[in-house]
Amino acid sequence: MFAQTRLPTLLPRLCALAPSLAMSSATGTVTIQQPLNYRAGARVQPADGGQVEEVYEPATGRVLCKLPCSGEKEVDLAVQSAKAAFKIWSQMSGMERCRVMLEAARIIREQREEIATMETINNGKSIFEARVDIDISWQCLEYYAGLAGSLAGEHIQLPGGCFGYTRREPLGVCVGIGAWNYPFQIACWKAGPALACGNAMVFKPSPFTPVSVVRLAEIFTEAGVPKGLFNVVQGGAATGQFLCHHPDVAKISFTGSVPTGMKIMEMAAKGIKPVTLELGGKSPLIIFSDCSLENAVNGALMANFLTQGEVCCNGTRVFVERKILDTFTKEVVKRTQKIKIGDPLLEDTRMGALINRPHLNRVQGFIKQAKEQGAEVLCGGDLYVPDDPKLKNGYYMRPCVLGNCKDDMTCVKEEIFGPVMSILPFDTEEEVLERANATKYGLAGGVFTRDIQKAHRVVAALKAGMCFINNYNASPVELPFGGYKSSGFGRENGRAAIEYYSQLKTVCVEMGDVESVF
Repeated sequence: MFAQTRLPTLLPRLCALAPSLAMSSATGTVTIQQPLNYRAGARVQPADGGQVEEVYEPATGRVLCKLPCSGEKEVDLAVQSAKAAFKIWSQMSGMERCRVMLEAARIIREQREEIATMETINNGKSIFEARVDIDISWQCLEYYAGLAGSLAGEHIQLPGGCFGYTRREPLGVCVGIGAWNYPFQIACWKAGPALACGNAMVFKPSPFTPVSVVRLAEIFTEAGVPKGLFNVVQGGAATGQFLCHHPDVAKISFTGSVPTGMKIMEMAAKGIKPVTLELGGKSPLIIFSDCSLENAVNGALMANFLTQGEVCCNGTRVFVERKILDTFTKEVVKRTQKIKIGDPLLEDTRMGALINRPHLNRVQGFIKQAKEQGAEVLCGGDLYVPDDPKLKNGYYMRPCVLGNCKDDMTCVKEEIFGPVMSILPFDTEEEVLERANATKYGLAGGVFTRDIQKAHRVVAALKAGMCFINNYNASPVELPFGGYKSSGFGRENGRAAIEYYSQLKTVCVEMGDVESVF
């Protein structure tokens, strides 16, 4: 098995790559020893900030490290360091930036296994999924490296031989605030376009998953960025507030919950700072009777159970046309019951541990409330204790499928952020579209049907920023990602993200003498 045959040989390589990692004789896994802040090209302890948070390994429930939160002084030092690096980076040509970013992508690709293992240990998702996340990460940097050399304005001919032109210029020091479900990938999604446009970045990961982003900062330094171009500050809400209020921060990009997004938007407004908000969702997945049933079942599983269901764009409201409801539900339940839960470092594990005990309890609370409101638990929903004794305190549960759901139930209206699928029957296209759009969220949506005209008609009517036809939760970096309504605004990925990490300057050139009207 992977944990038994690969981990002993992999850990020395992990420790060599990141001196913060060391063997733990008690469990045979990893403990964190070195600082997790990164400033001016080196790991550092925060200059101030008294609060300390415990960081857990979800698979075992053990404490990985104690995390000192960054105070106002440390945040300022990180911003000033980034500001100094920005002066160098912003003056480099797009091709020069391209070469450095390609080197960073190469290092990530080369160290894929080690980084994925770090991600799994700190996040709890399966190593199988973590590898995909790391692949998407280096692909993101490669994609924006390719765009860096092509960023340009335009020339506009004006009457009388005059002309104008535009310049696409960087913003300055950008702040990225990440979530705990995709720590390394989200950091790359934000850093890629920011650095390609010539910006610097100060990144704050979730205090639940502080480990892997520091490795990204080291990789950028190894690749050749000016020291300080990508700094990492650790902490919770207070640290985030210091970042949002800092006068030298030019832009904020946040991934997380709607309530926190609202607070960040309010803080940014006081400084007239642009924001990108990638927030929560309660997305609809519409299964028509003319679908390929096997493909639709696969899509429903992908839409609900990746990363233990802790995915903002998951299609957790599964609307199924009534004539195939029983067949679809039976097959989904059968497949869900077969999902292998357990040690996330084992190769055959497909569902690891949820992020922490409070979140596990929160998900359990939603299931309890769903039953009280009349939903039927068709499978799962209970706690899971693996046979391996070292995993007995981990945060595991069986993936859950709920039947007999109604639109007004809490489990259907609110984002659970766990492995819980709600199945709802429908009869007509018009009806299901009205119900699918009856939500404050608008992050994603999906449709499964063999009728391609119907598919495009349905996604055109969905009030959601990211839609899928006959697939779900694909994440190609070439496509913009972001939401409608309370799910946020701005876009990650694709060419669209360039607009959110740059600003346009217009220059008007008069070729003759100025004619005064005075």
